[in-house]
Amino acid sequence: MKPLIVSILVLLTALGSFAQDEGFVRYNTMNMDRRYDDRIRVAFYNVENLFDLENDSLKRDDDFTPEGSNRYTFSRYKKKSNGLAKTMLAMGGWEPVEFIGLCEVENDWVMRGLTEHSPMKDVGYEFIHENSPDFRGIDVAAIYRPDKFELIHYKYYRVKFTHAPERTTRDLLYAKGIVPNGDTLHIFVNHWPSRYGGQFASEPGRIHLAQMVRSKVDSLNARFNNPYIVIIGDFNDYPNDISITEHLRASGSVEEAKNDDLVNLSKRIMYKFGTHSFGGEWGVLDQVIVTQSFFKDGSMTIYPGDVGVFDAPWLITRNAAGNTTTYRTYMGPAYKGGYSDHLPTFIDIHLKDYHRGNAPPAN
Repeated sequence: MKPLIVSILVLLTALGSFAQDEGFVRYNTMNMDRRYDDRIRVAFYNVENLFDLENDSLKRDDDFTPEGSNRYTFSRYKKKSNGLAKTMLAMGGWEPVEFIGLCEVENDWVMRGLTEHSPMKDVGYEFIHENSPDFRGIDVAAIYRPDKFELIHYKYYRVKFTHAPERTTRDLLYAKGIVPNGDTLHIFVNHWPSRYGGQFASEPGRIHLAQMVRSKVDSLNARFNNPYIVIIGDFNDYPNDISITEHLRASGSVEEAKNDDLVNLSKRIMYKFGTHSFGGEWGVLDQVIVTQSFFKDGSMTIYPGDVGVFDAPWLITRNAAGNTTTYRTYMGPAYKGGYSDHLPTFIDIHLKDYHRGNAPPAN
């Protein structure tokens, strides 16, 4: 048995299960047996401040250096990078996840660290990354398996706020690839502006991104017949906020969707759990939103219950009040040794007409 598979099995067996809810997938209800090509998994993970150790004079990264307030040493970086890699491997079960959108990564160096110098190195992942003008120096990126997602095009869209021309933020990433059944999948990776300064004061920035993504979706709809589009990211808004419902036009279910509305599969999660914990309360900032094409009789299908939150027990801890929360690397300048203040989320896409209509093996 390959060492990579052994390490995943040991990790899954040792840590056991954490929680369960109906209507979406959580850690102990995951189907780990994904050895056949009848589906692919698309995931998103806010990895929270995955920086290198060098001080960049053009970025606000001073705290994340050995001399900075966080005392960010190589051993702390390596523990975080390896922990993130093991988490993303475990999220795939038997079969490593085919596409993972990321946010809060600093540069190519940390992306190479994940794909070439971590437990992920044997998978053969490739990555997409470009530097954005974000003042903190954090970007959106993606890793993907070229054997399951044949990348044919990607583009970063620069965000320019009309209401605040001096502001900078993360770029919007668009990736287009061929999946194993020969069809095309379009993916947008997002990290919308934070709520710093208050929800309403910061809301125009997120509305701007929602309108930007919506225009890109409309362009694809005009160019292609029922394109398969997946929109993932940390939206810094919740499924019921107007940036999502009115400007991105994402409904909470297939039944509610009208005309060319999108479907926000993560809305069902918000009533039971979340992807991010703040002040002892869980919320769904990290979401999976798709076009209605997945619910028609086509070559790719999504079932509403296939959206998931990977709430593995090594990603969860308890705060001083005894409430469950994410296991972070830092709490302020205090080193905690965890991985991120967000949990990964994912969706399984079922592929029809695999191998020209031949169904995958039954066992």
